[in-house]
Amino acid sequence: MPTKEYTIRNAEPSDFEAIGQLMVQVYSQLKGFPKPSEQPAYYTILSKIGDFTHKPGTELLVAVAADNEVVGGVVYFNDMQYYGSGGTATQEKDAAGFRLLAVVPSARGKGVGKILTNECIRKAKESQLAQVIIHSTKAMQTAWSMYESMGFVRSEDLDFMQGELPVFGFRLLLKQQV
Repeated sequence: MPTKEYTIRNAEPSDFEAIGQLMVQVYSQLKGFPKPSEQPAYYTILSKIGDFTHKPGTELLVAVAADNEVVGGVVYFNDMQYYGSGGTATQEKDAAGFRLLAVVPSARGKGVGKILTNECIRKAKESQLAQVIIHSTKAMQTAWSMYESMGFVRSEDLDFMQGELPVFGFRLLLKQQV
């Protein structure tokens, strides 16, 4: 999906290490977010982000600049049983989700996060799913605001604790659920 400045595509195995490093860099620099020393298992997941692509219906999407630099990424789940979060999200039916959205500091404020989010929404609609589920934290206020402006609504039933960190659930309804 090309835009003026960025192309969204599925990550290639040759991209996985760079995307993992990007994820670790972005998340470890979030004010108020656990550091690698506090949640080493979580950062191992981030550094090995390409492993998610081994799960059915799971895609690692990347935003690539014109110079082929990877400037952002997100993991899209077409089946919530593979979502891998705490709480009840993995039991949701007729739903897609995405996790671990990150954008390099130099590309922030340029719409990369929104483009990646819209691609996940497009994929869920294409699969005729009823909703998209995501999680965020207080440390991710910029993303939180973006999600709400795009129609995501807080869903307390999806909240959980990741160690000492409260994680907040959101839903975007794509069609009425029966």
